Amino acid sequence: MLSQYYKKTPLFKIMDSTLVQLPAPNNISFLWNSGSLLFVCLAIQIISGLLLASSYSSSMEQSFNLVNIMMETTDKYWFTRFIHANGASLFFICMYTHIARGLYYSSFLFIHTWNIGVTILLLTMAAAFLGYVLPVNQMSFWGASVITNLFSEVPYIGPDIVRLIWGGVSVDSPTIMRFFTFHFLIPFLILMMVIIHITLLHQTGSSNPLGLTSKTEKIIFHPYFSLKDIAGMLFILLLFFYLCLFHPLILGDNENFTLANTAITPHHIQPEWYFLFAYAILRSIPNKLGGVIALLLAVLILYITPFTYTAKFKSFMFYPGNKLMFWMWVWVTILLTWVGACPVEDPYVLTGQILTILYFTYFLTYPLAATTQDNLMAI
Repeated sequence: MLSQYYKKTPLFKIMDSTLVQLPAPNNISFLWNSGSLLFVCLAIQIISGLLLASSYSSSMEQSFNLVNIMMETTDKYWFTRFIHANGASLFFICMYTHIARGLYYSSFLFIHTWNIGVTILLLTMAAAFLGYVLPVNQMSFWGASVITNLFSEVPYIGPDIVRLIWGGVSVDSPTIMRFFTFHFLIPFLILMMVIIHITLLHQTGSSNPLGLTSKTEKIIFHPYFSLKDIAGMLFILLLFFYLCLFHPLILGDNENFTLANTAITPHHIQPEWYFLFAYAILRSIPNKLGGVIALLLAVLILYITPFTYTAKFKSFMFYPGNKLMFWMWVWVTILLTWVGACPVEDPYVLTGQILTILYFTYFLTYPLAATTQDNLMAI
């Protein structure tokens, strides 16, 4: 009787229609698991972040020492911090995989869903940068100084924006307070955008490797894909906790163990690995304003992909030329990540400039390549 009552409630009907009876293409692969993994990553980051925020002091003088004291004296604080730090890396791995899969299988043709997803990427990058600064170690302090100083290139009001962000003449306690505030709030904004993203996705349905939209080729989400998602989550979480327990510092920088010193600049300032490709693009442009513009375009260019693709078929698997170009772009992005970790000297500067040109060339040429192949097949 109780189960029959719940089946009649509006909430159960909504959950049943959106999660259990949701029609999903029967040919989607494990690459589509990245969406559910991203939701798990977001939950991990929010929960671990709340626990860390309960014992954090946003002060230029106290943050570094307090974090280290808590790591040494408080039970399981070290584990929570390693989960939060490495969880950011897992978040970006899943997000970059999600975006690459969307580009390869033309999921960007669901325009509203795609644009919300790109917005989530931007917000995630902002939250990750703000959080990286909060321990106030040597690398994070100088990274914050360099990145915030880029706003000075905004015409007319640039210097005022920088002083507003700093709360003074340089990065100091007011800056850390501002960063902590926005780092705390942005994840909840991301959660709201994720709900919108999922709602829009359920209106259009998921894409699939063939790019087909026939309703006859779909099956219900549960139990077929729900079990696949759970299996993927368990496997990734197993690897994630192995990393946190046995190699928690492998993705970090040695300067993270040094107290911030405003009088000594690190020999080589670099961000976390998931920002290195954008950092390489930034420093490959000799002009400071041009570098800032290129840095923004490296991500914002994803917004235009739904409007430039005019090919007949949705999936890249029908276009051998586009498949080759896509994998070349993937390797270019990986090489940019490597260049971003290298010193600012030859031959890395020239290599970064060449790779930057190839990075943007992909977004300008892949629609033309697909249209050309359509014309050749028509002939």
